[in-house]
Amino acid sequence: MKTIGMIGGMSWESSLEYYRIINETVKARLGGLHSAKSLMFSFDFETIEQLQRAGNWAEATRLMVQAGRQLERGGADFVIICTNTMHKMAADVQAGINIPLLHIADATAAVIQARGLQKIGLLGTNFTMEEAFYKGRLTDTFGLEALVPERPQRQIVHDIIYDELCLGVTNTNSRSQYRQIMTALAAAGAEGIILGCTEIGLLVSQEDSPVPLFDTTVIHAETAAAYALEA
Repeated sequence: MKTIGMIGGMSWESSLEYYRIINETVKARLGGLHSAKSLMFSFDFETIEQLQRAGNWAEATRLMVQAGRQLERGGADFVIICTNTMHKMAADVQAGINIPLLHIADATAAVIQARGLQKIGLLGTNFTMEEAFYKGRLTDTFGLEALVPERPQRQIVHDIIYDELCLGVTNTNSRSQYRQIMTALAAAGAEGIILGCTEIGLLVSQEDSPVPLFDTTVIHAETAAAYALEA
């Protein structure tokens, strides 16, 4: 079994889900008392959020690369970044280490393609919904057509992530707003919707959407567990 290196803490609420899903997947595959071999570097998310807010991506990249190197030195066989937004510097992290990095968008796109879907809605932080590092990867590498909400709805999605979900808060009104936004994406032609922030699955589930949901936390964690168990 390979040792999984997790760059987490962004937020710890979703990193907890990664740890749970990875270990449950390994146990389901191997049975008995089996669990995953893993290491986690967990950031103080306040530090990362301030860098994001200030647009200081150079320093954020330096810290992410440093975290990847620490996991490699600690014995990780490969690395995952337990957040969608910070895949903005995934290429830099990969270039800074000598072990593989499993990209969250690649894992998600593979599942979507296996379902035969082509036009997909995307929810996440404004960084994820608006910048090419994620949306562009879905299109350029996998040929998916990514739809995002209109600007006011994107801000709602973004604010709920940072002001509520990353603080461990879920409320009915926010779930209702997400439902409306997902319904609008489906009406615009989305055949499915990517929950492109690792906290969104804490708020909504398949019953909240008229089209299939692709929870990146679940997909990425299960992909990491499967890769760890490959011969």
